[in-house]
Amino acid sequence: MAFKKDIPIYDIKAISNLKREDILISRFAPYLESRKKLCLPHKHDFYHLLLFTKGGGSHLIDFQKFDVQPYQIYFMHPGQVHSWNFEGEVDGYVINFSIPFFQAFLLNPGYVQQLPCFSGILENSVINLPENLQAEVYKIFERIIEESEMGNKLSLDMIKVLMVQLFITIGRLGTENTNLIVKSNNYSTLRKFLNLIEKNVSILKFPREYAELLYVTPSHLNAICKELLGKSAGKMIRDRVVLEAKRLMINLDFSISEIAYELNFTDNSYFSKFFKKYAGITPEEFRILSLGPDAGVLTKNISLN
Repeated sequence: MAFKKDIPIYDIKAISNLKREDILISRFAPYLESRKKLCLPHKHDFYHLLLFTKGGGSHLIDFQKFDVQPYQIYFMHPGQVHSWNFEGEVDGYVINFSIPFFQAFLLNPGYVQQLPCFSGILENSVINLPENLQAEVYKIFERIIEESEMGNKLSLDMIKVLMVQLFITIGRLGTENTNLIVKSNNYSTLRKFLNLIEKNVSILKFPREYAELLYVTPSHLNAICKELLGKSAGKMIRDRVVLEAKRLMINLDFSISEIAYELNFTDNSYFSKFFKKYAGITPEEFRILSLGPDAGVLTKNISLN
């Protein structure tokens, strides 16, 4: 089944109005003013780094709500669904950069993806900066802005250096759990597991299937997940399947049975039971909660077609 895009997916060319196609750097207020449609739910195919220095409201990432507050920093992974609902005057900094942006620059091309803040796990991706770090992070962002406006021949390299400095500064903050992830020899296996889930969320549903691809035993994979994330491998897979289902369900062009088919469930009934067990509500209830009362009527009409 060929699914249409459930919500807009923006590439960095569509977001940027600059000549560069691999990075966009801006103060947030003018960025938002010229891209107001980005307040609506959408996805990116690039990394999205955002620091708020002023404002309030809320930021919804993969159906989880965060209250916007000054000196809150977001590290968003390609593919995440997000939307904003701001209150009052909002400002800060935004940096969008493509997946290969650092690959030719760093000896380890996967360095950025290995950082906990860019794992795509929300617990590690939304950080409230402590007061003693706010001035330092502010200065780094200001220097990045200055270099982007300077347009010097070596400005792009300096921007990359400053961004790595920023990532390391934030990475040092982490919780005890984050520090454990960075130090653990099992972290590379965990990253490979998370990447495999992203690629096979509609196909593979059991830890043993992923363990085979990673050349480890299911029990060893489960132990790694529990050690580093406090969750079983099975829960990691189920949580990602539920998230993918939610992403598909906000598109009312598709019935619940079509979504069940897309996610490789044997029938609609089994999918609905699975979703209710792990999401706590039925697929129809989720649609109404996410999209409003009219979603219930539309869902019934679509299901009859």
